[in-house]
Amino acid sequence: MLKSKASSNATDQRNITRLRVLEQIRATEAISRIDIATALETSPATITSATADLLSAGLIQEIEGESQSKSTRRGRPRVLLKLHGGCHMIAGVKVARHQISVILVDFEGTEIASYTHPLDEARMAPEIFTKTIRTALDLACGTANRSLSDLSGVCIGIAGLIDAEKNFVHWSSSLTERNVDLSPLLSKALPCPAFIENDANLVAKAEQLFGLGKGLKTFLVVTIEHGIGLGIVVDGKLYRGERGCGAEFGHLKVQLDGALCQCGQRGCLEAYVGEYALIREATIASQATDPRTLTDILTAANAGDARSISVLSRAGQMFGMGVSNLINLFDPECIILSGTRGSFEYLHSEDVMTRIRNGVVSVDAPLPEIKVNHWGDSMWAKGAAAYGIEQVSILKVRELAAHAN
Repeated sequence: MLKSKASSNATDQRNITRLRVLEQIRATEAISRIDIATALETSPATITSATADLLSAGLIQEIEGESQSKSTRRGRPRVLLKLHGGCHMIAGVKVARHQISVILVDFEGTEIASYTHPLDEARMAPEIFTKTIRTALDLACGTANRSLSDLSGVCIGIAGLIDAEKNFVHWSSSLTERNVDLSPLLSKALPCPAFIENDANLVAKAEQLFGLGKGLKTFLVVTIEHGIGLGIVVDGKLYRGERGCGAEFGHLKVQLDGALCQCGQRGCLEAYVGEYALIREATIASQATDPRTLTDILTAANAGDARSISVLSRAGQMFGMGVSNLINLFDPECIILSGTRGSFEYLHSEDVMTRIRNGVVSVDAPLPEIKVNHWGDSMWAKGAAAYGIEQVSILKVRELAAHAN
């Protein structure tokens, strides 16, 4: 029994080393074995063993670098290691209210194809949800003359309370039911492993790898869409909470027994700042019976409509109070406001900045920088693809250990 446990621990340690090596190669694009050993503070022999395993699995490949000696043409070329981009194709999927955005990438993260699939319904039964995901993926693969069977993994980003490790959805605005285990449904619908993650976490991953969070250790991403989300990166790692339900900024309570939120509770920040909340407030304020859009509200406010200006101002003040609470809790290097809305200046106006400054604990140091990043749904999907690559890497490394045993 002790021998078996020791063997298991050794296997786990080898897997950790393989993954660290794979991450180092991904971070540097092309690197020698000795440079990997130096970067990871590991012995060359350990790196040689790990890279041999990764090479045999087809996850990395050798390429010829510059000569070791630059003073002579006869210098021996350096052997560098890089990811084998063509070994796997991964899909990143973002489910929004009116459409599904899909991006196909290779193992290096290079885009192969993208596709947008319209949705008739914003909320779906779990079985319909997974079938719709399959349809969108099938059509996306078709645009690249590929098939679903070519996929090594799929990551799906949705709004809500998600336990990513279990593919368990406590609640989502995309589903008509609560407490849904999507694993069996996804296994039935798709021919490859599939992973569910909170969409705000995926935006944080995308910002970390490709956007304004690149090079930062601790930062927050506040997503502004139909609702309000939060992605937290601490020491370079995503923070999810014990049940996967952490970082629910939109459901931070800002008023006791306040406005009704789409989650079913009252007084959530999102119930004052989310798109649906603004439309609801504007409709009540104008005593109109017809539905209003956010664009209508913005247009009316720009034209001087007092009620619309009041609705946006109140949302900004609530939002500023929430952001000041985030700074007090996390003291991050930076807060990134990210969203697909055409305009959310009212959430980072000077009045909002004043509210934030007044709400932050007073110390003789500057506030964290607050940056704004406008992008389309492709950013969510790209973050999903990045997370999918990570998960496929973990699966393939585990397969190495299984074959070795």
